[in-house]
Amino acid sequence: VVRDNMEDELRCPVCKQLFNNPVLLPCYHTLCLNCAVHLQQSASSAHQPTSQPPSETSDTAQSTEGASADYQEVDKLSILSETDSGVVCNSRPNSYVGTPNMQGLLFPPLATSALSLACPVCQKVVYFDENGAHNLPKYRAMQNIVDKYGELKNLTLKCQLCAEQPGQDATVLCEQCEVLYCDSCRENCHPPRGPLAKHTLLEPLAGKASLRTRGKTKDLQCAEHEDEPLSMYCMVCKVPVCAICLHDTRHTSHDVQAINTMCKAQKTELSQNLQQLSERARSTTEFIQRLKSMTDKLNENCVEFEEVVISQCDALIEAIEARKQQLLEYIRQDKEIKVRVLKEQVATCTCKLQHTTGLLQFCIEALKETDSAAFLQVGSMLINRVANVDITWHKDMTASPRVSSQCDLTLDDKSVARAIDQLNFIQMKPPSAPSIIPEECSAENNSVTVAWQPPPTSYVEGYVLELDDGSGGEFREVYCGKETICTVDGLHFNSMYNARVKAFNSTGEGEYSELIGLQTAEVAWFTFDPCLGGPDLSFSEDNCSVSCEGYEHRVALGSVGFSRGVHYWEFTVDRYDADTDPSFGVARIDCIKDQMLGKDDKGWSMYIDKQRSWFMHANIHDQRSEGGIQPGSTVGVLLDLDRHQLSFYVNEEPQGPIAFQDLYGVFYPAVSVNRGVSVTLHTALDPPSESDDT
Repeated sequence: VVRDNMEDELRCPVCKQLFNNPVLLPCYHTLCLNCAVHLQQSASSAHQPTSQPPSETSDTAQSTEGASADYQEVDKLSILSETDSGVVCNSRPNSYVGTPNMQGLLFPPLATSALSLACPVCQKVVYFDENGAHNLPKYRAMQNIVDKYGELKNLTLKCQLCAEQPGQDATVLCEQCEVLYCDSCRENCHPPRGPLAKHTLLEPLAGKASLRTRGKTKDLQCAEHEDEPLSMYCMVCKVPVCAICLHDTRHTSHDVQAINTMCKAQKTELSQNLQQLSERARSTTEFIQRLKSMTDKLNENCVEFEEVVISQCDALIEAIEARKQQLLEYIRQDKEIKVRVLKEQVATCTCKLQHTTGLLQFCIEALKETDSAAFLQVGSMLINRVANVDITWHKDMTASPRVSSQCDLTLDDKSVARAIDQLNFIQMKPPSAPSIIPEECSAENNSVTVAWQPPPTSYVEGYVLELDDGSGGEFREVYCGKETICTVDGLHFNSMYNARVKAFNSTGEGEYSELIGLQTAEVAWFTFDPCLGGPDLSFSEDNCSVSCEGYEHRVALGSVGFSRGVHYWEFTVDRYDADTDPSFGVARIDCIKDQMLGKDDKGWSMYIDKQRSWFMHANIHDQRSEGGIQPGSTVGVLLDLDRHQLSFYVNEEPQGPIAFQDLYGVFYPAVSVNRGVSVTLHTALDPPSESDDT
């Protein structure tokens, strides 16, 4: 029987029935009052939880024996000190005792402790005075929920005193005893005479409603101070208190709040937690539905796959049957050849035998000739003829058959049998789509890193990573291999790249993963690349400064090439104490490195001295401009590949007009220096504004 989902929360862990007069233990587990009374025992007795089987109880006792012994003394000391200071202890080991603010619950267990109760769920122990489990607070919210649930489900209330559980249907409820009785138990346990005659017996549902009404009125009053309403809530003891309780030594130094405010706050917090939990439950429900739909889809796929397997096996059987007919036909042909050979041999032997028999008979008749002259006339001839036949007999007649009577063939079926034994399933379909891991994907400078997870149920031999062109264009393959993380360098700056990945195996390529967008840096950060520079150059440890020891110009290139976007960088002139002209600009990666930048057709530069500058490309000088450099000066290079032009700045001011136009391709930042010149590169700078250019 499928019970309501909430019903498990409403059942007592001991009697397994719906809670009746539920009470709340200090560990926040719940029991029926009647079950708690039956479980309590003398405080001096060792506690063995009754809700566990004997074997489980013994195992629990063995596993907690050492822990209880270790904590026993130190726990008592800490409890005593906390009791003196008014601090409430909210967590304890297995020697747990109840909180001190529950009336009749002793904290710690002293010599005056009369009764104790071990929680059947968590095994923690609570100690009582002589009133025992009746000291436990009634779990009013639980009782109200159980009553509403019973009314909603039209459940019949059961007698609480029947020996067998569940008991018989209850017929009355005593308003004073707060106990449900069946007719039999009422006659035996609640006779209508003596002191019990004054008790009010009500119909069960009406009695429950009366108890709820009376309980609400009673619950609003303080249990220790009559007629005092519960208006505050102690945050330390976690109990409602009245105004008089606030002056009690137990609550003087405690944090207290208005009870309505605390109730609203906790309801709000619970609602928020429930919202999160409900979202998880909703997601789980959707997941269950997805699993169920997968089950249906699995059944359909299995039926289709069975048909495919049957078809393939039938095809194999047909192929074996066809091969069998070919082999049988070969056997028949072999038999016909052998029969033909044997017949030819029989005919040859028969012919030879006939000639020999005729010669024998003729010779025998010749021997009967009585005329000596007549015999001698043919005697020599017959002797020679018989001798020749005898001599050539083994040549004309073989003593063995030319072919065997057996089939000299053996069917080699071992390899086929092994193949049949090895006939098995392999990955039938291409793998499913991998999953991108967003938290492990990143973009730095002009490179992006993409990480993904393998498809959980597919056999994968490798992956293909694809990126678009940074402008929403077509995708291109940038990686193919077995790794599940890849970093792609040399991309455009200030571009949004979309990445996707697919898996493949021997059967084909799977579907693409979901797209992930990665934004490269808006401005370029780079250094000099010593591997790309000319000879005799000296670089700083961070590859941001360069100088030259020789008199000849040497070209140093940056570590990043640009083919799109607007980029700006500057050089600071650290040393300039020679009569030379350093050259700044851009170049192709294969420019000539042992001469001034701009001498060949793969460099575009501005070379400058202390008074003036010139633009140079392919060894052609142009656009002389006044204004030079000195130590401390800055030279800026503005490469605008959106407009395909190159401009220069000196000390943040434009140096001449636009230097070069119609620039297409990949360009590397470049500078050429010689002896007496040292410069430092500064990158990741914002381009000058349009107003600065004008």
